[in-house]
Amino acid sequence: MNFTRSLIALSLLASPVIAVPALADSGAKALTFSTLITTPLQIEGMTGDNKDNLYVPSRSAGAGKPCPVWRINIHKPVLVVVGFIPAPSDTAQCMPLGLAFDRTGSERTLYVTEGDKIYHFVPDADAQPLARVFASGVPGANGVAFDRHGNLWVSDGTTGQGRVWRIDTSRTPTVMFRIQPMANDVNLDASSIGGVGRDVRTLPPGAITVTPLTRNAQNTAGSQPLVANGLAFDDDGDLIVSDTARGALWKVNLDHHGNVRSRMDCDTTFTAKTLCLENVLVAHPLLEGADGIVLDRAGNIWVDANERNAVVVVDRNGKTVREVFRNVPNPTTKLRNGGPLEFNTSPVILDRRFCTANLDANRRDNAPNDAGEVATPNQPLGKISCMDQRLSVPGASLPVR
Repeated sequence: MNFTRSLIALSLLASPVIAVPALADSGAKALTFSTLITTPLQIEGMTGDNKDNLYVPSRSAGAGKPCPVWRINIHKPVLVVVGFIPAPSDTAQCMPLGLAFDRTGSERTLYVTEGDKIYHFVPDADAQPLARVFASGVPGANGVAFDRHGNLWVSDGTTGQGRVWRIDTSRTPTVMFRIQPMANDVNLDASSIGGVGRDVRTLPPGAITVTPLTRNAQNTAGSQPLVANGLAFDDDGDLIVSDTARGALWKVNLDHHGNVRSRMDCDTTFTAKTLCLENVLVAHPLLEGADGIVLDRAGNIWVDANERNAVVVVDRNGKTVREVFRNVPNPTTKLRNGGPLEFNTSPVILDRRFCTANLDANRRDNAPNDAGEVATPNQPLGKISCMDQRLSVPGASLPVR
């Protein structure tokens, strides 16, 4: 493939509708993003319903303060509080991440990860309920997705151990498999220092010294151990997992009862239930920093590659990887931190419209994060961006389950 332009464009159809995915050509028009709405607090996870509404939990409302969950209609974007996620303690701040809908009778219940817990509540703009604990014992809980049997799957998105749990109707978490960590636990000393593997570092916050002869580490910052991040089920009932550190997507084959059929335990230096590397659907430099993922009805996997301020599309077989958007560098600073994407974290496709949350983290292409529309520490602290062009392939049926 020929990636000669920093911003890969797609051929446009009438009205305008974009062909997904399509190779760029010299006559193609570039895709564009516009801000749907900004938020006074940070946001990361996002989902949608079948009434053109997006839902995002806010973060860091203040020590001991609950974090509001907002509903935003894409046609009339206003922040509407529909519930709250409680803070973990009087001295700590809530930091919710992933969220997903399930159906409970005639009501739609929203499930949100926070710390080592899953909270749930029925969104209600009038009652604005405080979410209750659905399950606990899932440290580092990040991405969430429901399978066809109503089981909730949760990724361990912060500890770097690569665990993925299944929570059944008994609300008991079970580790079903592990994405292979970047390093195993062998060769550790008494201080737990060691391991065999490699360490991926993001620049910045990591720093190197650039000379005509070498580019060696200047500090130890920027380590990226996250290997199990976004989750999404495909039409076959298999689970797709984004791997941030490797820039990869894994495909985990499940049977009709939700048990793992993919091979595990090929490398005995890793903890039991670690997936074999043959379960990597695709690994590609364009996927570096892969975070949230969403599938369209053709099975294409849309990926927020947030460390590159980019959106990447992978076909269902993992054979074709195409960057459909990346911030254009500033001609003076040569940086890509000025938007429209500002560390895009969580994509949603509402019918034929692609939208993503933006966290504005101070990493890699988005560093320093004082440029653009979101300007930490001043407000706004987050935003939702939507592609101006409609997709030729609609998103999967919502709510995402």
